[in-house]
Amino acid sequence: MNDSIPVSSALDEETARAEVYGLLAALFYAPPSPDLLAQLRVAVTEAPAAGGFLEEPWRQFVGTVRELSDPQVAAEYNALFGGVGKPELYLFGSWYLSGFLNEKPLAALRGDLAALGLSRDESMTETEDHFACVCEVMRYLIAGDDMEVANLTQQQKFFSAHVLTWAPAMCEAIAAHPKAKFYAALAAFTVAFISVETQGFDLMV
Repeated sequence: MNDSIPVSSALDEETARAEVYGLLAALFYAPPSPDLLAQLRVAVTEAPAAGGFLEEPWRQFVGTVRELSDPQVAAEYNALFGGVGKPELYLFGSWYLSGFLNEKPLAALRGDLAALGLSRDESMTETEDHFACVCEVMRYLIAGDDMEVANLTQQQKFFSAHVLTWAPAMCEAIAAHPKAKFYAALAAFTVAFISVETQGFDLMV
């Protein structure tokens, strides 16, 4: 996962969008590394992408990171998403769309990825409908070199089908969980970012 973090609202908008998706992928895929948490603690608290709407949830998130130690963040990730057997919260689209893992939404996602010429990296242990994985796909569709695939039309189609349909419900579940602090703040930022993305894509219609 990409561990880079957005550092300035002066970044080119598309670069900033790609970096936010990369950051979300890194933070949701596994407990954040000490290096990534250290970067977050010194991050500027201005909007990481164009649009002041993101500034306050970003400031709240960075403030929360500064309040917690590395072990506390790792323990929270494991308490919410890890453990043996059923986790307290799922990060998979199939769960939120169908109520079960590895169901039709995952098959549909795999079909759309195949149409884009994309497939799961064998080093990744999670299925393609993990939130981190769909964030990585969005990052590629924004920053990739193949303009036949990496373009606004494909971004809108993938976002509408495989992010907007379930990620807000995931974030709502995380924010409401009593054990969530770091991830509650991250969920609030994620919802704000999804809202900005939705508005941007709506302007294309």
